[in-house]
Amino acid sequence: MYAVIQTGGKQYRVVEGQKLHVERLPGNPGDTVSFADVLLVGGETPKIGRPLVSGASVSAQIVTHDRASKIIVFKLRRRKNYRRKQGHRQPYTELKITGITV
Repeated sequence: MYAVIQTGGKQYRVVEGQKLHVERLPGNPGDTVSFADVLLVGGETPKIGRPLVSGASVSAQIVTHDRASKIIVFKLRRRKNYRRKQGHRQPYTELKITGITV
């Protein structure tokens, strides 16, 4: 059984036991979070939401909070002596999916 959930403005296909990186969520490592924004539940008889599947939820446990690897943002205007270099590390939360209920 799998589900498609929505969090942080993105959609993720999840199965039970999967580890997943999502946008930073409030809470401490070890806490459980529940996602009620379930768009689809697949399996033997798939349930498709319009836009959400009523009564369905996905529970997960927070494993850790971390930051992704650094990316470099470099802006340049040729012949104008304009250069800007900036680094960015996006924070994320690592989750472990513990259950899908319909």
